[in-house]
Amino acid sequence: MYYRLGTGAKCSRTSQLGSCCGPGSGQRRDGINFEIIVIDDGSPDGTQEVAEQLKEIYGSDKILLRPRAKKLGLGTAYIHGMQHATGNFIIIMDADLSHHPKFIPEFIRKQKEGNFDIVSGTRYRGNGGVYGWDLKRKIISRGANFITQILLRPGASDLTGSFRLYRKEVLEKLMEKCVSKGYVFQMEMIVRARQLGYTIGEVPISFVDRVYGESKLGGNEIISFLKGLLTLFATT
Repeated sequence: MYYRLGTGAKCSRTSQLGSCCGPGSGQRRDGINFEIIVIDDGSPDGTQEVAEQLKEIYGSDKILLRPRAKKLGLGTAYIHGMQHATGNFIIIMDADLSHHPKFIPEFIRKQKEGNFDIVSGTRYRGNGGVYGWDLKRKIISRGANFITQILLRPGASDLTGSFRLYRKEVLEKLMEKCVSKGYVFQMEMIVRARQLGYTIGEVPISFVDRVYGESKLGGNEIISFLKGLLTLFATT
């Protein structure tokens, strides 16, 4: 099988793009050809300059910088990246090393093993885990995931994580169906995938919370999550 993988690295705040796109990330390995699509939503930390330097090192066919003027939302970032992806598979990940590229070969192996339409990174099975969260946030995350499993029965253990591999045509179809924003967007992607009969595999990952930046989960985000969860429950 010809396997060309586009890696969409999302950048909106402080990132470690150089580490994310480390040596060999865009090179041919084991018959798999890579390209890295950098989606920068107006970050002020020099991400675009780093991406330009990486283009000089790896070539413009391997590092594709596709900036936007400002932060326009996760769903539109996915669409923006897909428009420029030439691969038949796409991996979505954050560029601040919350999602470590060392797991990418495991995603690929899992996809080939079961010919899955989606492979989702999970923090809640096997050796998966979360690092850098305080106890309060861990409790909130576990509680939200537990409630989600009861209400939606999604067939996947981690609904809010965004480190995933998709067949390109599957991602395009899901983007047509999904209407949610914020944290709920990732849940809806999996729930809609189940509705449409797509197969989902999982790979345990270690999630390190914003090593080079900050991440906040406030009351507004929690309320938005609960509203979105109830909407999905009522419509799926």
